[in-house]
Amino acid sequence: MNDPGLNTLLKWSIENSTASETSATPTQPRTQLNPELLAQLMGGPSDADRMISSMQAIHDPNVDHENKGIAWDNFEQLVENLDNANNMEALKLWTPLVDMLESGSVQDREMACWCLGTAVQNNIKCQERALAVGAIPKVAKLCSDADAGVRKKAIRVISSEVRNYQPALDEAVKFLPEDIVGDGKFDAEDMASVDILVNALREKSAKMA
Repeated sequence: MNDPGLNTLLKWSIENSTASETSATPTQPRTQLNPELLAQLMGGPSDADRMISSMQAIHDPNVDHENKGIAWDNFEQLVENLDNANNMEALKLWTPLVDMLESGSVQDREMACWCLGTAVQNNIKCQERALAVGAIPKVAKLCSDADAGVRKKAIRVISSEVRNYQPALDEAVKFLPEDIVGDGKFDAEDMASVDILVNALREKSAKMA
């Protein structure tokens, strides 16, 4: 089988071997190896491995605040990739992520919202999973969190989760403040309708500051 990755590695090896034999300062352009490709070829951790490791660190009580923050940042960057976000279900990472929405740590609550908002944005599969695992009531509660950063990220989750997905919107209005949802008649496919809800949440959050 013709493996492009192996071909790239072979070409790189030949070029560097030849260069070392002829000159210490080669002038010929060399093939550049993608770090992700090199990690895969050399048996390095996959994105799935890194997602699991990050979530383990987040839940590990022996990991300090700074390193938990790094783990959160890594996880968020990984789920920016649609395939990685969709792989969360197979990796059984939805429940550990949603559990952090109820953490006593402000960092955990804010970062859990950040990662959740990234995963569900323009991603119907993740919107469905967030609804199925019971994330919406917890996020709705965080829209009134004592911390402004948590409120901001929670509102972002609501904004991304309910757009073009009526079941999530219907669920959200059950748990958001009555003075915000009014009669609860919002259309998930009508962006102006969703914006009314989201902007009202933002205005309420700003008054809490």
